[in-house]
Amino acid sequence: MLARGGLRRKAPRLLSVSAMLVAGLCLLPVIYLLVRCWEMGSDFWPVLFRSRTAIILWNSVSLAAAVTVSSALLGVAIAWLTVRTDLPGRSFWSVVTCLPLVLPSYVGAFAFIAAFGPHGMLQQLLAPWGVTRLPSIYGFGGAWWVLTIFSYPYILLSVRAGLRGLDPSVEEAARCLGRSGPQVFREIILPHLRPSIAAGALLVALYTLSDFGAVSLLRYDAFTRAIFIQYTGALDRGAAAVLALLLVGLTLMILYGEYKMRGRARYYRPSAGTMRRQPLVSLGAWRWPLVGVLSVLTFISLGIPISVIVYWLVQDPDRWLHLWQSVDMTLNSVTASGFAAAAALLAGIPVVLFAVRYPSRCARWVERSAYIGHALPGIVVALSLVFFGIRWGGIFYQSFPMLIMAYVVLFLPLSIGNLRAVLLNVSPRLEEAARTLGQTPRGALWTVTLPLLKPGAMTGMSLVFLTSMKELPATLILGPTDFQTLATRIWSATEEALFARAASPALILLLVSGLSVWLILHHENSGHT
Repeated sequence: MLARGGLRRKAPRLLSVSAMLVAGLCLLPVIYLLVRCWEMGSDFWPVLFRSRTAIILWNSVSLAAAVTVSSALLGVAIAWLTVRTDLPGRSFWSVVTCLPLVLPSYVGAFAFIAAFGPHGMLQQLLAPWGVTRLPSIYGFGGAWWVLTIFSYPYILLSVRAGLRGLDPSVEEAARCLGRSGPQVFREIILPHLRPSIAAGALLVALYTLSDFGAVSLLRYDAFTRAIFIQYTGALDRGAAAVLALLLVGLTLMILYGEYKMRGRARYYRPSAGTMRRQPLVSLGAWRWPLVGVLSVLTFISLGIPISVIVYWLVQDPDRWLHLWQSVDMTLNSVTASGFAAAAALLAGIPVVLFAVRYPSRCARWVERSAYIGHALPGIVVALSLVFFGIRWGGIFYQSFPMLIMAYVVLFLPLSIGNLRAVLLNVSPRLEEAARTLGQTPRGALWTVTLPLLKPGAMTGMSLVFLTSMKELPATLILGPTDFQTLATRIWSATEEALFARAASPALILLLVSGLSVWLILHHENSGHT
């Protein structure tokens, strides 16, 4: 049941200070943008209020809203099917429906352009029947479709974790009171999943706002494309800072909307008890038609991009040499992403504990501050760290720790969102019981709270790992000298139209990321058998 209200105790000083330090790190890009805008002087307002800025704002808001809604519909439906029903091959679908997350958006976008573009592979197949040109995939429609396909797993993973934390006795009580299956889902399950849906939807919205690769290839004028052009093409960092600062304001509005959607309810059980495995819902005659739907979705989101990558690989006469050359880049990618995942977890725990266990206005602002970096393009975060690194970074400037710091600023919400969704289902009475048995507050945290956060921690770490593997601008700008990753190799090759050379690192990136997703989901399933 939903328990209203929250604890109003004073947070331990170490916890509050740690959370505020994390929030301060995430606010560095905002400080950088404010400095840049201040340096513009009177030129700030004409840039802010020009018609071009309004168009970019509308494009970005409409795309983020459309992608978030469609991703939520897909994510919740697939999570329900793979966790709570007798869908054939549930374990298999649990893995493959999460795998679109491992593909960089620019690789996926190019694959769809190559397959469904006006003169793509599909048009060539239909040419004997007189088809000379297919409808354009460029613009809003293409960006909406591609970003939905590659971002819905954010909601899927978050909702899966939330579903596994639900107490089946609540549903059983509702059924005993005469509620039907659809009524139980609508009146009981969906309200309990609200924090998980809100956390995943927030990540999708911020990911859409911060994506550069897909919107650029699909020629859709959103914030990231405009900011990148101003920074690199027009060399106008002032105008780019204005657009980025407007993006920060839009992020704060989205965070406020997520806070309202989430509500102030607490989703833990009011009494003690043991968790039992949830019963599976029978799909009846819908079992195999739904398998067909998931098969089509998997073919579109995975089959087409993989087919394009394999086609590039076959066309590369030096593919074995390029595969061997990718070993060092693979080690660099795995090492940097692994450190980023661990750092994001360590940074996210105090923020989540502070916001959930000790709710206050300060705690809310700390949590919201941690989300800002995720909506900013990587180039803005990287340049802000360059700005501070040159002045006060010393030996840390353009070093491996600074690159990890950039990853944390960019992807910390991926850890926070999943930790928060799980912690809301953990009753504070468990910690109080540990205290009455002689545990110190720190002991209760280590022996009770943190072990229960394991599902959210593992999911969050996997998301940070996967997203760090694909990050481009921050890696290009902040990476140490001669530090090349799979993502930077793919981008440099595709930018020069050397698609065959990009196939080897793209395939390795897919395999490494896919293996990590499989390991996480295998651990998740093993922990609930």
